[in-house]
Amino acid sequence: MCGIVGAVAQRDVLPILLEGLKRLEYRGYDSAGLAILDRDGKLQRTRVLGKVAELSAATAAEPPVGGTGIAHTRWATHGRPSVDNAHPHVCREQIALVHNGIIENHESMRETLRGEGYEFGSQTDTEVVVNRVHAHRASGRDLLAAVSATVAELDGAYAIGVIDTDEPDRLVAARRGSPLVVGVGIGEHFIASDVFALLPVTRQFIYLEDGDIVDIQRDRLTIYDHTGQVVERPVMTSELAADAVDKAGYRHYMLKEIFSQPVAVADTLTGRIEHGQVLDTAFGMAASDIFSRIEHVHIVACGTSYHAGLVASYWIEALAGLTCRVEIASEYRYRAHVVPENTLFVALSQSGETADTLAALSLARALEYSACLAICNNPESSLTRESDLVFLTRAGPEIGVASTKAFTTQLVALLLLTIALGRRNRIDSELERRLVAELETLPGHINTALQLNDAIGQVAEEFSHKHHALYLGRGTMLPVAMEGALKLKEISYIHAEAYAAGELKHGPLALVDEDMPVIAVAPNNSLLEKLKSNLQEVRARGGVLYLFADSSAGVPAEDAVRVLNLARVPETIAPIVYTIPLQLFAYHIAVIKGADVDQPRNLAKSVTVE
Repeated sequence: MCGIVGAVAQRDVLPILLEGLKRLEYRGYDSAGLAILDRDGKLQRTRVLGKVAELSAATAAEPPVGGTGIAHTRWATHGRPSVDNAHPHVCREQIALVHNGIIENHESMRETLRGEGYEFGSQTDTEVVVNRVHAHRASGRDLLAAVSATVAELDGAYAIGVIDTDEPDRLVAARRGSPLVVGVGIGEHFIASDVFALLPVTRQFIYLEDGDIVDIQRDRLTIYDHTGQVVERPVMTSELAADAVDKAGYRHYMLKEIFSQPVAVADTLTGRIEHGQVLDTAFGMAASDIFSRIEHVHIVACGTSYHAGLVASYWIEALAGLTCRVEIASEYRYRAHVVPENTLFVALSQSGETADTLAALSLARALEYSACLAICNNPESSLTRESDLVFLTRAGPEIGVASTKAFTTQLVALLLLTIALGRRNRIDSELERRLVAELETLPGHINTALQLNDAIGQVAEEFSHKHHALYLGRGTMLPVAMEGALKLKEISYIHAEAYAAGELKHGPLALVDEDMPVIAVAPNNSLLEKLKSNLQEVRARGGVLYLFADSSAGVPAEDAVRVLNLARVPETIAPIVYTIPLQLFAYHIAVIKGADVDQPRNLAKSVTVE
């Protein structure tokens, strides 16, 4: 969600801060700001409501010049979007601070600080933190000691960066529950909430662990763990190119990412299969021993990843013969759990920093699971570091807030997991070879589905004036319908709900008329005839149907029935392929409506607060 950039350098850091914020725009935000210690040692702060471009314009007339600074894009949690609530927050023109996360005990701290004479100009929890740092500085501590004393008092999640006019060549940062990386340079060092922000200035990164505090100066940096001991963290070299977040000629990041799915899926498969078999080592060196004991699977995830987990539950039970339960991560912590013996816990997250999923993993590690597996796109995330087994999806950077290739690559990972688990139970060598062969054809099937782009764009024209929609699916296509409805809501702001097609007559049918279009996914599988009966119910009520169907399904286009035919796809991989046209459908409708496709209102890419 919020973005942090900071720098201590011998050069002017304003361009570095602005470029870093631009590269973090995909995370979603409503205001932006920066603070720089100028050559006279004074704090120069600029904040705007709106985009980074407006912040850049606001600093253009009299750009602050200095070698130490912090910058931030805010996604509102405490207090409405406004300049007063924007970061950085400053205390008495001495301390400036940026913060991602939520401080749960900010109200009690606020009252204590008011009693000590501190005033507040915002509604944020962050202003409490900067004032508390100042209070500790006023008691005689240096900046490092003041930040250390402050974070020890905080309940909740945070990533913070702090600068001080009295120590102009120093930046102190800390993290707990929110991601923060240190960029390592020569005679200069940086912080950011994402490596993308710093790729133009360094490829060397240190991923801070929970509880770490880092003292950054131009010529050195020192990291302290949660006990206050000096620690060494490995310096990692990023493989990402500086232009990894370019649009590559596409109008939007989302469109680029939709069309990159054949390559992303191929990358997910590379090195994970050999001679018609799935390699257990794709999940970790200990996977073979662990998988041999597994009888049950629990999948926990949020949003799009939750839908991927629902698809996997069909595969795991039907193919592998194991029981599978799927749960929303934000609900997982707040109820009692019965964990059957020999159960694998699977956490899904694109970023690996999703707060609810991390909290669920933390609880799971205290329960009697056989092991915890992370399926993730970020090799250095908190989720991967805290799991016993890890499968990296290799989807590459995903900038659009509405997830596309992260979803399809997660589905590929989950089908590989199904096969790896299932060959110890129901999946014999012949079935495994067939499933692997189908997976290897996926990039080609996705390419074929992408050829519907122009036809989908034409259908979207007549749909774009709608205000509501129902999505229908059966079996594995129900979660696909749920994901299609989510995409439409996320980027076009059209209200959409998904239902099992058989449930239509149990309530939702009351909504169907000429103003309530129905979108259905209809592969040619064993449930097709049942689905056709459900669609007749829609037509009988005057509803307009938009059908994404197998070309052999035999559903003719006619008045009030729009049919987009897909090529024949093997039933097991059909959920992955049928996702593609639903992504394109939502995309084109959003573009026609003039919505901000890559940064939809009120949403953030990585939800790092609960």
